[in-house]
Amino acid sequence: MIQLIEKATFAGGCFWCMVKPFVKWDGIHKVTSGYMGGHLENPTYEDVKKGTSGHLEVVEIEFDPAIFSYEQLLDIYWMQIDPTDAYGQFHDRGESYTTAIFTYTDEQKQIAAASKEKLANSGRFDKPIVTKIRDAERFYPAEDYHQDYYKKETEHYQQDRAVSGRDTFIAKHWEK
Repeated sequence: MIQLIEKATFAGGCFWCMVKPFVKWDGIHKVTSGYMGGHLENPTYEDVKKGTSGHLEVVEIEFDPAIFSYEQLLDIYWMQIDPTDAYGQFHDRGESYTTAIFTYTDEQKQIAAASKEKLANSGRFDKPIVTKIRDAERFYPAEDYHQDYYKKETEHYQQDRAVSGRDTFIAKHWEK
């Protein structure tokens, strides 16, 4: 049996917080922290953090759509972000921390647009959904120390996440 692996790439603010929600599902083969969408070749974390590279912090997800669908990935994605914030995510501010769905195919673009419209019409948020849907560009993996940060630096990850406001937002908007 041939296994088809597809990619999905999402920007949701700090990539440290965007890995763990995806890795635990059957059909997800790999989640890699990295950068996409900018003009600088081979950006470093410092380049992206400064906000001058044009890149966003992203996670690239390799998945088997026969086991875990792109729609399911989008459902998880929306529940990790504030899709109404055009200036960053939680305590991370600036362009490199804004949200975006990077699509690889016309089908992904259509599914993402329908998912965004469904969320916008849900009444869950009082403000408009500003998350952009963009064509995927070259993906640059982040430095090794950023990969699986929630496992490597558990205490720092938990402290950062606790003060970020992300979990409070998720509880308010999704755990009803």
